[in-house]
Amino acid sequence: MNNFIYENSTKVYFGRGCVKEFLISLVKDYDTILLAYGMGSVKKNGIYDEILGILRKAGKNVAEFSQIMPNPTYEKVLEGAQLVKESGAQMILGIGGGSVMDCCKAVSLAARCEAAPWENFWERKGIITFEPVPVGVVVTTSGTGSECNGAAVITNEEKKVKTGYDYPACNPVFALMDPEYTFTVPKVQMVSGAFDSLSHLMETYFSRPDGQNVSDEIAEALMRSIIRNLGLALENPGDYTARSNLMWAASLSENRLVKLGKQCDFACHLMEHQLSAYTDCNHGQGMAVLHPVYYRHICKDGEEKFARFARNVWEIPGKGKTDRALAEAGIEALAQFIREAGLPTKLRELGVADKKQLKEIADSCHYSPGAYRRLETREIREIFMECF
Repeated sequence: MNNFIYENSTKVYFGRGCVKEFLISLVKDYDTILLAYGMGSVKKNGIYDEILGILRKAGKNVAEFSQIMPNPTYEKVLEGAQLVKESGAQMILGIGGGSVMDCCKAVSLAARCEAAPWENFWERKGIITFEPVPVGVVVTTSGTGSECNGAAVITNEEKKVKTGYDYPACNPVFALMDPEYTFTVPKVQMVSGAFDSLSHLMETYFSRPDGQNVSDEIAEALMRSIIRNLGLALENPGDYTARSNLMWAASLSENRLVKLGKQCDFACHLMEHQLSAYTDCNHGQGMAVLHPVYYRHICKDGEEKFARFARNVWEIPGKGKTDRALAEAGIEALAQFIREAGLPTKLRELGVADKKQLKEIADSCHYSPGAYRRLETREIREIFMECF
């Protein structure tokens, strides 16, 4: 394994009733809290009322930051930062999934940053020399694993760039994770979230070093768990065990654990980020469209690893098969899983209607240094056209 330094400061409270049991004690040192959430689903399912009631009972001053969109924009981040300053909020409490959590972490940084936030922390990797506003999160949708890292993926609409970096200083102070909170999530959102978790694991797994290492073995176990438990959750959306396993697997996929000693290939993520920046498509669904096609392009460059993926994740027998045949069978098993889960397989299904725009999007994609092979712009265009 390569050398590494591991850090994760988020304290996780997991299980039924954890919000009611722990939230009051977790916010006791903060008088004013910025309560952040998305487009209103938390008000429909009762989670908002429950949390606001706890905060009011504890005598907290509450300012609200709502309407955080699925792909949070830099403009929305600046709006939140201004609200922190105006309200005097000492903590940001996010209720929701990855978009809300990412936005909250970005706001926590932008509210305390004296220089231009985008230019100093998203356009390039910056150095944080100040304390961001503390963030706590209540997870209602699993998938991104954003609750256990310091990453905030943000879209700059003016520049047509979607990007993010993982800053440990922006890790949530705490994450409250009650799997029952995910029961009301629409099926399409549950499935796309689970696939996002799977994609995080695959993009770490398919990178060097490929020799025996603990990170790959953990990743294989997590991938098998997501595949199995998504199937169970689709059969019975109220299966608490399946939902809890999906929720925790999402956190483990992005709490930096499986990345230890790995270079990490996020080429597919970077391609999807630019698709989202131009089209505002669903992230997990975009990844589902891109992954099989991308892997068919790079399969020969990591043939042995793709063959291992087929054996150890999809449990495809290797007897009588070459590594190439086994590798291709593993990619086809992934594609079949995507179809059976009801995820889209073409960009047209995501609302991408203009073929000509794909050239511009491809030209805007960035290089992922951990990939088995560097894709030239021409090949990225080919992948987009094959996905169309």
